[in-house]
Order: sequence, then structure tokens, then C-alpha cells
Amino acid sequence: MSNYFWQNKPWQAFKNFAIIFSFIVNIVLVLVLLLAAPLIIPIVSEIAHPIVGGLTESFVEMGEANIVQTINVEDEIPISFNLPLNQQTTVVLSEPVPLDVQAVVTLAGGGGTIFGNVALTLPEGTELPVQLTLDVPVDQTIPINLPVDVNIPLDETELGQPFNRLQALFSPLNDLLGGLPASNEELGDRILGPAPEPDGMVDADQ
Repeated sequence: MSNYFWQNKPWQAFKNFAIIFSFIVNIVLVLVLLLAAPLIIPIVSEIAHPIVGGLTESFVEMGEANIVQTINVEDEIPISFNLPLNQQTTVVLSEPVPLDVQAVVTLAGGGGTIFGNVALTLPEGTELPVQLTLDVPVDQTIPINLPVDVNIPLDETELGQPFNRLQALFSPLNDLLGGLPASNEELGDRILGPAPEPDGMVDADQ
């Protein structure tokens, strides 16, 4: 046996040892996996898969969600412009207004014409029709208090790309965990095949 293993060739001896060692390691690993599988499968099925599946579903829902909110906008807007006015109106005198105007008086019966000044006073409260034609400068600040409804798809914001990346990261892992056996019985069925169904009961009359 030693001659077969050694064959007076160190390299041949090393190769034989490596083959035997690899075979032993593989057997040990297979035994460890077979012994650990009944303990690992319930953990994967009952803990890891629900967590990963829940995260994947949450990322999908977040990617399809909308930001719906009512924002109360409070601000002040400055405005500055000229407002043209061209209209008729009636003004009321707030105090007596004295008038001193030139007048031409023609006397009846050919008495001639008198040129002079007439002095009079318009009393307070007199209504005068006037025509307004002017530009009114407007320069002031208007306060705004307005509710604004907002409906923004989350996928169109800066958060859309991270959620899509997380969804793409967890979806393959969720599919992988979903394809694993859900129980030790299912693992046994996959390895050994389903158990044969028992034959039906034979009729006693036959």
C-alpha cells in the first residue's frame, strides 16, 4: 500500500494525498450540511423569507406611492404698476370753495356789454361731475394665505432612484428564498422524491 501511495515519486505521493484529503473534506461538508439543513431551513422559512419578502413588497409599494399633502402657503407678494383711470365720477366738496372768474354780461335792450370778474363761493357738500383721466401708481405688498393640494409620484422625486435600487437588490434574494424548501419534509421530498402512495384497500369479495 505504501509503495502504491509513494511509488518513489514525491509528486505522485502529494497528488494521491491531495485526492484523498479532498474526498474526506467533501464528505465532511456534505455531512455537516445534511445535519445543519433541518436547523437552517425553519430559520430561513419562518424568519429570513418573511423579512426579505416584506422588505421587497415595501420597496415596491414605496416606488409606486404618491406624496399627497395639503400645504398652506403664507407669503407676501410685492406689486408695482400704474393703474390707468378714464371715467366719469361725481365729487363732493368737503369745504367751501371760493371762485373768482372772468365774466361777460350783456345787458338787455341794447344796454351794452359789461366785462368784469365774478366772485362766488361753492358751498360745502356741492356735487360736481368730473372726468377722471390719470395714471394711478400702485406700489404695495399683498399678503397670501392659500392652501395648495400636492400630489407628487414618489418615483419622480429624488427618492425614486434609491427605492428602485433597493427593490432590484432584494427581489432576486426574495425569489431565491422563495424557491428553497419551506420545511424539512419538503427537503426530504426533493432529495429522495415523494413517498409512494399506499395501495388501495383490496375488496374482501375479490
